[in-house]
Amino acid sequence: MLEIAEFGHILAPQRYDAQLPKLRARLLAAHFALRARKFPVIVIVSGADGAGKGELVQRLNEWLDPRGVETHAFWEPSDEERERPEYWRFWRAMPGRGRIGIFFGSWYSTPIIRRVFGKIKAGKFDAALDRIAGFEKMLTDDGALLVKLWLHLPKKQQKKRLKKLEADGRIAPGDWKHFKLYEEFTAVSDRALRRTDHASAPWHVIEATDRRYREITAAEILTTAIQKKLDDTAPQPAVTTAIRPAASVTKKLKGDRSASILAHVDLTQKLPEAEYSRQLAAQQTKLSKLAWAAHDAGRSMVLMFEGWDAAGKGSAIRRVTQAIDPRLYQVVGVAAPTDEERAQHYLWRFWRRLPRAGHTTIFDRSWYGRVLVERVEGFAVPADWGRAYAEINDFEEQLADHGTVLCKFWVHLSPAEQLRRFRERQHVAYKQYKITDEDWRNREKWPDYQRAVDEMVSRCSTEFAPWTLIAGNDKKFARVQILKTIVQRLDAAL
Repeated sequence: MLEIAEFGHILAPQRYDAQLPKLRARLLAAHFALRARKFPVIVIVSGADGAGKGELVQRLNEWLDPRGVETHAFWEPSDEERERPEYWRFWRAMPGRGRIGIFFGSWYSTPIIRRVFGKIKAGKFDAALDRIAGFEKMLTDDGALLVKLWLHLPKKQQKKRLKKLEADGRIAPGDWKHFKLYEEFTAVSDRALRRTDHASAPWHVIEATDRRYREITAAEILTTAIQKKLDDTAPQPAVTTAIRPAASVTKKLKGDRSASILAHVDLTQKLPEAEYSRQLAAQQTKLSKLAWAAHDAGRSMVLMFEGWDAAGKGSAIRRVTQAIDPRLYQVVGVAAPTDEERAQHYLWRFWRRLPRAGHTTIFDRSWYGRVLVERVEGFAVPADWGRAYAEINDFEEQLADHGTVLCKFWVHLSPAEQLRRFRERQHVAYKQYKITDEDWRNREKWPDYQRAVDEMVSRCSTEFAPWTLIAGNDKKFARVQILKTIVQRLDAAL
């Protein structure tokens, strides 16, 4: 793809001055219209060293309304960023709906550089590019406009530009080192562009030899892309996907494919009080020691709790936190998204709360709300929740690849036991705050939620992030089973 940007394009000063005022007016008009349409615009500015990427970013900031644009420069990751999965730093920089985010450097930089210097082989490089393509599709499927600009320089022009930058004292560390590998960078970059050039997120290669041509071309591409997105009113196609149970689930349902997955949870399991006290203390002691061992090893952990209303998630979480030093964990209670969170992709609010190395984040409710409450209550259309299974699996795989210990719990109970607990909450003064009209409405939709849970477990119980179904009719049994699972998973990881 890069060979198309070596034709020697030059824009005369007179033509630049004549085109710029009208182009700036069109760009600003599109930017202002964007605010009402509420989709985010992500502009990636990448390319050759010395190609004027920084100058272009400055120019775009000059031409756009500063109240609606954010610029993020990605260079070497900070210590804080290295302690979390690779994409964490990109997620927290995502612009909200109606805003423009300019990314100077992006998720392409690291795999390209690592491949050029031989730190990863071709197969792993292609896998990284495939993950990028999937990530970008997830963003565009959610409505984002992704404008990818690659500034290219022929070798002679790059050498000339680097000499000028060096004379001006503005050359970046490593530029000359990269120049010596010009052919390698060109070949690797070209492969990256071709493998991630898709209709929903195409690459725009710009010849960057001439500043005026570079700026006008980039501004025209951005303006046209925003205007096209504004004009595009076609509805999103429905997503139809086949349901295939995970291997472990398939084994459970052998001989009875129509049965609910939850029906196979033995709710008769109980734990006597004396045995409960003994096992609870033993497991909490183990978890306390392992939590400090994980801290010393820099190993993070994510615990995620879902389940029926009144299933005992809160009391189970308290037994977990009793065993962990308060300096090592945070509990995130997930409620309806705020205005700020609604302006982002639904996974954004979970990415930004991921723990640093050696720490634990406990989610009371989670990203599975997309395929549970949002699905059942109609807050998300089928196209949105239908593709969420693959998006969630990719998110969890990234956590696992980073080394994060992920435990996912569904706390199950019978409708009869739930009714008993609801009535108890109504009649016990200090528990009345726990029961709401919404709880009763959710109970009426039990069959719908059960179907949603079955599909969630079958499609998102993976080798790297298996679901653990907890029998919750007896709270004591449930608490110990949860603690045992955490202890086993953390001990195995360490």
